[in-house]
Amino acid sequence: MKVDTDLTRDVRELEHVEIPMPDGTRLAARIWMPEDAETRPVPAILEYIPYRKNDKTLERDAARAPWLAGHGYAYVRLDIRGTGESEGVMTDEYTEIELQDGCDAIAWIADQGWCDGGVGIVGISWGGFNGLQIAALRPPALKAVVTICSTDDRYADDIHYMGGTLLGDQLSWASVMFGINTLPPDPKHVGERWREMWEARLDGSGLWLETWMNHQTRDEFWKHASICENWDDVEVPVYAVSGWADGYCRSVFRLVENLRGPAKGIIGPWAHKYPYLGEPGPAIDWLTEETRWWDYWMKGEETGIMDEPPLRLFLQDHAEPRSHYDMREGHWITEPSWPSPNVTRTAFRLGSDGSLGSDTAPDEEALSVCSPLWVGLQGGKWCSYAHPGDQPGDQRRDDAGSLTFETAPLEADRAIAGDATLTMTFRVDRPVAQVAVRLSDVAPDGAATRVSYGLLNLTHRDGHETPEALEPGRDYTVEVPFKHVAQIFRAGHRIRLSVSTSYFPIAWPTPERVTLTLLPARSSLSLPLRDAQVDMAADFEAPRAGPPLALDVQAPPRAEWVVTEDRDTGRMTVEVRDHEGDAVISAQEFRHSAEGHEIYTILPQDPQSASGRVTWVHEMSRDDWSVRTETETHLTGDRDHFHIEACLRAWTGEELVRDLDWSVSVPRVMT
Repeated sequence: MKVDTDLTRDVRELEHVEIPMPDGTRLAARIWMPEDAETRPVPAILEYIPYRKNDKTLERDAARAPWLAGHGYAYVRLDIRGTGESEGVMTDEYTEIELQDGCDAIAWIADQGWCDGGVGIVGISWGGFNGLQIAALRPPALKAVVTICSTDDRYADDIHYMGGTLLGDQLSWASVMFGINTLPPDPKHVGERWREMWEARLDGSGLWLETWMNHQTRDEFWKHASICENWDDVEVPVYAVSGWADGYCRSVFRLVENLRGPAKGIIGPWAHKYPYLGEPGPAIDWLTEETRWWDYWMKGEETGIMDEPPLRLFLQDHAEPRSHYDMREGHWITEPSWPSPNVTRTAFRLGSDGSLGSDTAPDEEALSVCSPLWVGLQGGKWCSYAHPGDQPGDQRRDDAGSLTFETAPLEADRAIAGDATLTMTFRVDRPVAQVAVRLSDVAPDGAATRVSYGLLNLTHRDGHETPEALEPGRDYTVEVPFKHVAQIFRAGHRIRLSVSTSYFPIAWPTPERVTLTLLPARSSLSLPLRDAQVDMAADFEAPRAGPPLALDVQAPPRAEWVVTEDRDTGRMTVEVRDHEGDAVISAQEFRHSAEGHEIYTILPQDPQSASGRVTWVHEMSRDDWSVRTETETHLTGDRDHFHIEACLRAWTGEELVRDLDWSVSVPRVMT
């Protein structure tokens, strides 16, 4: 990445600013702005997240915020109530008080002498979510939004559930926040109050996994803050960003299609990353692109950004199956709208002989599958962070436990852009069942690279609000949507469709093994075919950002993903380690370290043997002050209930401050 110091205005940084809320609570912000903003006011950009402006996000912020400030903006990094040095307690994500605080913060920012009265909001993941959600509340000073790796639908398209199936990433994410919620404010900024504020968090944040598991269908809990409930609520311009390896690429298409105001979208090959840090590459000069957006909507400058097509996609070329990529080959294309006139939906029929094609002859033979529960071990994570192991590996192992259908070798390159759909007529032998479908690129040597996939809890066949048990032996027809993708299949390769009855650990298994009988003659795969040469776009420039934060690195970040098999019992185990690094922020003499460990196990014939256990250890210190916290969450399930065991331990120095345990059971709701 190019370090760019060519700024138009000198920048000053305010390390700790307290923003008062109407109820007296004070939220903590770090602000970068032009040196002369008090006499030459500028628009402001708000990023509003719970990840601690003083330490956990500072390395990223330091390379990004000063750059934007140097181009004429005040960048406000605000910690949500109950996080970092902000007062209060955070009890869940996207609560009503969080969103109202965001509106009140925008009003405060707009009223400052250094702000010209206009505010934009930007964020990745949590900050991308609440940016859309706050926009739907229409605070008067909000002028535009940039939302990255986010969603408009908290139930159907978030880290909790996919197609009504419980995602393993829900346990993972709940455990991440369980750990973050144990962290104290920095005594440097709040003084002796730090201990009182910390203990309030330890006692009051709660067990979020229990909350989420108590809402297994699309009820009012998930409808809250899902802007797809009423698209017209969002009137300001929105720029939506994601990557094919991210969990949230589908929402970009919906936002471009449905938003009432101006909307743009871009999807690269990236995982859950800002595009200037994009992995897999190529990363892009996102800060310049983002500034063009702000300059147009916040300063009224003609940057040309709204003269360009509303949707830009990275059309990926073939890649060998690999659980981690540094780069993906391909090129950029544009779409004039979504749905796009460049895309033609084409039906591929399924043959009982395993064929897949537009000229496949239908027959009435039925095909059955009861997948061993190791199907899914090559799936990676629902949301990739570009860590080794978290993208899908060679699909041949998973395909061995699935029904597969594939085309003849392609006579010419074919490309798709958008969402494939499987229309499937089937019957099952249990009242609760799920299906996983995968689309793969099969090379001439047999290697199979997953291109896209979809999940559906079949009790949710008529919607996610009121699931209905299946009647064993009865025929049903459903549509199973795949994740959107833009991908080239080369001449000589085959397109493969795979169908399985399980996909662990991405999806938690149903309580009983299921035999699914598929009727190929009454089923078809719809592919969004596209000419790869139409509306090709120029490449972006290489990424650039401001100078890096000065760190004394004790241990660099590292991650690993290990799959093992007990050859005696057949038990499969997935271990995921994520060490965020151990470093001292030089200017603050503040040390911080965090390490997570996830373990998922299952026996190949027993879905009730599924287990997920996640631990996090956090350490922070300065001089003679130190804090250490440990959290552990364990999820299991039987026929009728999910069971959660959790514990929290917290120390300051050698003093054990809290030793808390949870043991709860939650009824399964056709999951």
